[in-house]
Amino acid sequence: MTRRRSTPWIYLWSRTIIASVATLGFLNTGYLTFEKLTGSQVACNSSCDIVLSSPYASVMGLPLSLLGCIAYFSVIILALSPLLVNYEKNRNLRNQLEEITWILLLIGSSAMAVFSLYLMFVLATAIKVVCPYCIGSAVLSLSLLFLTIKGRDWPELGQIIITIFTVGIITLLATLGIYSNVNGHQGVLPAIRSIINKPTTYPEAPHGWEIKTISGPAEISLAEHLDKIGAKMYGAWWCPHCFDQKQLFGKAAFQKLPYVECAPEGINPNPDACIKAKVESFPTWVINGKTYSGTTELKQLAKYSGYQGPSNFIYKMK
Repeated sequence: MTRRRSTPWIYLWSRTIIASVATLGFLNTGYLTFEKLTGSQVACNSSCDIVLSSPYASVMGLPLSLLGCIAYFSVIILALSPLLVNYEKNRNLRNQLEEITWILLLIGSSAMAVFSLYLMFVLATAIKVVCPYCIGSAVLSLSLLFLTIKGRDWPELGQIIITIFTVGIITLLATLGIYSNVNGHQGVLPAIRSIINKPTTYPEAPHGWEIKTISGPAEISLAEHLDKIGAKMYGAWWCPHCFDQKQLFGKAAFQKLPYVECAPEGINPNPDACIKAKVESFPTWVINGKTYSGTTELKQLAKYSGYQGPSNFIYKMK
C-alpha cells in the first residue's frame, strides 16, 4: 500500500500569506501617499520627508507611493481571487485562475523587487538618508517574490528563472528611462525653493508659529557646526523674521541650533543673555565674535562660521 504524500503547508497557505504581506505594503504606501498629498509631515525623522520631497518620489507627476499602493493592492487581488471560486463546484475555473494568477504574481513581484532594489541603491548612494518606510516596503516586495516562488510547486525551475530575468531587465530599463532626467543630477534633494508657510496668523506664546519645513543633511550639519563653535542665534517667539530663519533650517535642524530666546514669555527664556550680547533686533547672530543682524541665508552663515560641510541647502529667502 502506498502512502499519499501530504501537501506542504506553504502551498496551502501561500496565497493568504502573500495577501497579508501585500496588505502591510498597501498600508505602508497608503500612509505615505496620504502624507504626500496632504503635505503633512511623516511620523518619522526628517529623512523620510527628504525622500518624499526628492525627484525620485514622483513618477510622471504621480506620487511614487501611490503607484506602490496600487501595486500592493493588485497583489492582494491576484492572491485572493482564486479562493473566491468554489473548487468543488467550478474546478476548471479555479484551476485556470490559479495558473494565471501565479504567473501574474511572479511577474508583478519580480518587477516590484527589482524596482525596490533600485530605490534602495538610490537611497544609499544618491539621497544618502535612512527612510524606515522605504526600507520596509523593499523588504515586503522581496518577501512577496520569495513567497511567490516558494508558494507553489512550479512545473519547471527554468520558467521561474526566465520570467524573473526578463521582467527584471525590462523593469530596470524602464526605471532608468523614467529617472533619466534625475540620474547624474548633483544632489537629489528637493530643488532649492523659497521658504514657505509665511505667518498668516498671530503667534501663540510660548512656541510662536510651527516650523513645517524639512531639514536636509546640509541644514543639520550646519546647525551642529554652529553649535560646536559656540555661535548663538538670538530671537523671540513672536518675531516673524526669526520664524523665517527657523524655516530656512527646517524643524529638525532648528532643534540642534544654539538658539537663545530673548522674550520672557518664550520657552527657556534668557533675556539677560540677550542684554549682555547687546541684541537690538531679531534675529541676531553672534559668530566667531562678530554680530550679524536679520534673517541670513544659510550659505552666508556657512561663510561667516567657516563651515566646510555639505552646502546643498533646500530653502532660500524670497
